[in-house]
Amino acid sequence: MTTKKSSLKRPERLTEKLTAVNGRVADMISGAVTRPKLTKLLLKVTVERSLVPVHVLISPESTVGDLIAAVLQQYSKEGRRPVIEAFNYPGFDLHYSQFCLERLSRDEKLNELGSRNFFLCSKQSAAGAGSNGGVMTASPSSSSTCSEDTGEVMRGEAVLFRFMEFML
Repeated sequence: MTTKKSSLKRPERLTEKLTAVNGRVADMISGAVTRPKLTKLLLKVTVERSLVPVHVLISPESTVGDLIAAVLQQYSKEGRRPVIEAFNYPGFDLHYSQFCLERLSRDEKLNELGSRNFFLCSKQSAAGAGSNGGVMTASPSSSSTCSEDTGEVMRGEAVLFRFMEFML
């Protein structure tokens, strides 16, 4: 009786299977693969007095000023309300959020900001916002900013609290 030994084939490992399909797996395991460079950023910018943010696809090497111009152009292209004059982008400031009073510098690069969500605020005071027939404009010569408007509201609240203390 002669027995013929058949050699058992060793089962393939997962990495061997993947290497056969995609040669990059071995590089990924060894750490030789570098991350691909970003070519576009998807940013969400909420415009003052608007409910839904504007989605903008823009290059990471662009500046904050470029983003403001792109947002206003996209906003007017979509026909959103309130109507904003797209050519008047110097009259607007970009903030990290509606609660952040510090505006971003127009020369900063977008890939250095560390956020993908922003808030676009007009330099115009809130009192004159609806005086142009429903068209929201912002004059660059206007001295009012979001932080100044907030300061006025805070001063008004202080008067209210003093009155409440007087009533007690």
